[in-house]
Amino acid sequence: MDEIHIDRVSFFGKHGVEEKERRTKQEFVISVRLGFKTRKAGASDRLADTIDYGETRELIRTVIEGKSCKLLETLAEKTCSAILKDGRVRTVEFSIRKTTMWKNGVPGITVRRERGRR
Repeated sequence: MDEIHIDRVSFFGKHGVEEKERRTKQEFVISVRLGFKTRKAGASDRLADTIDYGETRELIRTVIEGKSCKLLETLAEKTCSAILKDGRVRTVEFSIRKTTMWKNGVPGITVRRERGRR
């Protein structure tokens, strides 16, 4: 399966277990890989035949800058569900890192989701 990817895009949101984390914006760095058949777009050279990077980035931004969540897992599920609404996307690999939480280290998670599987 071909992949479209966006790496190391950052947005600011108010997410975390602690109340303080949900009051103050913090940086979240995201990388995403979308399993998608690119052959049609490669032959046609038309944006309509592929996944628009800009639209995907905005979808991610909407989730990260939206309603506060306690867990990165919740943000990942919300984002993957939104991406998979595009029926052309077969798989999503979504990584999110919380860059400002610690002075020494960066926590985060990576989830993989497939169309039709939970």
